[in-house]
Amino acid sequence: MLRHEFQPGRLVAGAFLTFAGVVYAGDAGGLWDTPWFAVIPMVVGGLCLAGATGVMAHAIRSRRGPGRHAPTEATGSDTRF
Repeated sequence: MLRHEFQPGRLVAGAFLTFAGVVYAGDAGGLWDTPWFAVIPMVVGGLCLAGATGVMAHAIRSRRGPGRHAPTEATGSDTRF
């Protein structure tokens, strides 16, 4: 059973930031030469793609209606916290 809700936007952001780290590590290790400004478009593009992914995931979840994280009717409290 999952302990938390899957968030694909955070997965995309983490993948792009990990890729940027690998690029800098390869530059620091002398495997290739990376200009200082090359990582900025990767990070910004990855964050934009992660934001779009998060918005789409939210839209898909909200269209499905209340799921397992819906407030309970007996107590009226939200169980997500």
